[in-house]
Amino acid sequence: MSARLPRTPGAALALGMREMVPGIPAMAAWSLVTGVAMAKSALTLGQAVGMSLIAYAGAAQLAALPLMVAGAPIVVTVLSALMVNLRFVIYSAAIAPSLRMLPLQQRLGLGYLISDMGFVFYMRRESVLRDDPMRKWYFLGLGATVFFVWHAASLVGLFAATAIPESWGLDFVGTLALLALLVPMLATRPSQVGAAVAATLSLSLHRLPFKLGVVTAILAGIAAAVLAERRLGART
Repeated sequence: MSARLPRTPGAALALGMREMVPGIPAMAAWSLVTGVAMAKSALTLGQAVGMSLIAYAGAAQLAALPLMVAGAPIVVTVLSALMVNLRFVIYSAAIAPSLRMLPLQQRLGLGYLISDMGFVFYMRRESVLRDDPMRKWYFLGLGATVFFVWHAASLVGLFAATAIPESWGLDFVGTLALLALLVPMLATRPSQVGAAVAATLSLSLHRLPFKLGVVTAILAGIAAAVLAERRLGART
């Protein structure tokens, strides 16, 4: 992998798209699962498509769907989705140093395209991209690929939900896709500590209503990761 990006916008955009290709199967599988789940919920087709476009976050959508079907208070539903998506605040903070000099409108547009896979791929180059004039085009290539693959697979799930037999085990495929997203992000000790705490609490508190166990686990995992990072930093 070359350290520097190509010198033209089109080439940098194409590079980002090509480098995202290995992540397409995992993204498509998880998006398909999300689309099927929305199709089998109480949402109309228009509501499901709108939710996909506005939320653009499979984990948050799957966290919100059972709460919506159960008639949970809107505050609880929104809060649950926000808690599941808190990781994007961390992603944004990590990416900000290399994109903060862009105009506000461009930053808002690129911010909408932040994804788990896009973040992992971009951070592989982030240390050498902060002064590269083509960095926004590379990021756009990564983000646009995720965007189109996600929504295409989600629409397939929405329209083909009744034709996909449960024996295909899409839930298991979605779990494998999540693992493919998770493993690259567990390269540091703080992230490992946070993941361990969150996983333990989510299993222990799974009986809490309205997915509050998931919310609690996420907050505790973030706190544990921050604490571990501070302690490790203090030792160095």
